[in-house]
Amino acid sequence: MMTGIWLGVTIVAAVVEAMVPALVSIWFVPGGLMALICALAGGPVWLQVILFLAGSGIAVLITRPLAKRLQKPGPTGTNADRALGATAVVTEEVDNLKGQGRVTVLGNSWAARCTEPEGVIAAGEQVVVERIEGVKLIVAPKK
Repeated sequence: MMTGIWLGVTIVAAVVEAMVPALVSIWFVPGGLMALICALAGGPVWLQVILFLAGSGIAVLITRPLAKRLQKPGPTGTNADRALGATAVVTEEVDNLKGQGRVTVLGNSWAARCTEPEGVIAAGEQVVVERIEGVKLIVAPKK
């Protein structure tokens, strides 16, 4: 009877792990296998339980730090930082007071604002990209 229980525990843990996107039950598979082998060999129930707990605990200790590192989200690179310091061309007048303006840099069109609070830069002018704030480039007239 215990053979069926340990086989069921192992299968359920593996199926749950396959269905859930996070690591939640994979650690019970080695413990279940150890207990199953002990049950097949005719070992006492108390030894099966100890092997299940020990196998699962060791699996957690070995794999949990690696799993946490792999699941930690990191920054997503966009290559937008390539625009920093680049020369752009104003395609729509940049006017901070009106909250409008567009520039083209590296083949992409961006919303733009001037580094000066009340700055206005006419269309056709060349500017330098100083920084990025959200989806807007902050630009300064090219000297």
